[in-house]
Amino acid sequence: METFVRPNVATGAQTLDASWYTSPQVFAAEQERIFAREWLCVGREEALARAGDFFTVQRAGESLIVTRDAGGRVHAFFNVCRHRGTRICERDSGHFQGSIQCPYHGWTYGLDGALKVARNMSEVPGFERAEYPLKEAAVALWEGFVFVSLGARSTFVEAFSPLIGRFARWNIGGLKSARTVGYDVACNWKLIFLNYSECYHCPLVHPQLDKLSPSDSGRNDLSEGPFLGGYSEMRHEGASLAMSGHSARPPLGTVSAEELGRVYYYTIFPSFMLSTHPDYVMVHYVEPLAANATRVTCEFLFEPRTMAEPTFDPNDVVEFWDLTNRQDWHVNELTQLGLSSRAYSPGPYSNAEGLLSAFDRHYRAVMEA
Repeated sequence: METFVRPNVATGAQTLDASWYTSPQVFAAEQERIFAREWLCVGREEALARAGDFFTVQRAGESLIVTRDAGGRVHAFFNVCRHRGTRICERDSGHFQGSIQCPYHGWTYGLDGALKVARNMSEVPGFERAEYPLKEAAVALWEGFVFVSLGARSTFVEAFSPLIGRFARWNIGGLKSARTVGYDVACNWKLIFLNYSECYHCPLVHPQLDKLSPSDSGRNDLSEGPFLGGYSEMRHEGASLAMSGHSARPPLGTVSAEELGRVYYYTIFPSFMLSTHPDYVMVHYVEPLAANATRVTCEFLFEPRTMAEPTFDPNDVVEFWDLTNRQDWHVNELTQLGLSSRAYSPGPYSNAEGLLSAFDRHYRAVMEA
């Protein structure tokens, strides 16, 4: 049973030194110590509806082809031909017609990664096709999300045990994507996570959000480790975080009466943020590009039966969060600029920023492990 408490912060807790946000050397170290070792969320399983459907992702300096084989299994292949290392797939997404072929010399792989055709190699002494499948990253599926790991420290079930079953009431695995919006943000990826974890800024930065959900209503149930968050309350019964302030959409899954007045926000280290609402789910996928550059993709998930209604229109939700996101990205970019100043020195966290201090602790522990 979840136990929710008010945000709090340890005495003397301060922000990190500037180098953790501005240094290219720190960013390079993060790629190896975090993004090459953790489980990273890369998208939704619905993007792989049929055998041969695929999408490509860039993580920790690697290109991966995420696809589904004829037996239904999802794979994440390194986008590297076993012949001479050519990048095989240049498209962001698409469909393989039963095989994956390198464009250079035609080496052809099955959807399971096995090498099927290697032109002019049959008479090469000692060559065995079975010894040259595509190399793979580890894959896990959870709540309809696809996760990959280049070198996980633990199994997905071990790493994600605090979250397994936690969101069953929202039936996230059965939801479908209605819209995605992408953003390129000129700030460090960690600032995105920190900003998401507090509403200290909401009355000033998000007046339309604060009008619907009070900034001081937060309660947390995950306050240490890689997964952090809790809920905020709505000001009024029947309110929804949308431009109209309300929604006629039915609740998701088996969301309880108490939860109809709450929105839950969780950071899932180090690759995405999950927000569950009474009638929709919002996800932010976070892809670090450089010490001062991050790509964020926001995706909106709804119940398929609701989406099938002729009156369904997600724009009230999408526009609300597009406005909110852009407000956040602006102040995050201002923070990045300030962190680059010689005048910056670590400042104290407030009691509304307890999760930020917890994020810093976990981040430093992983980087120094």
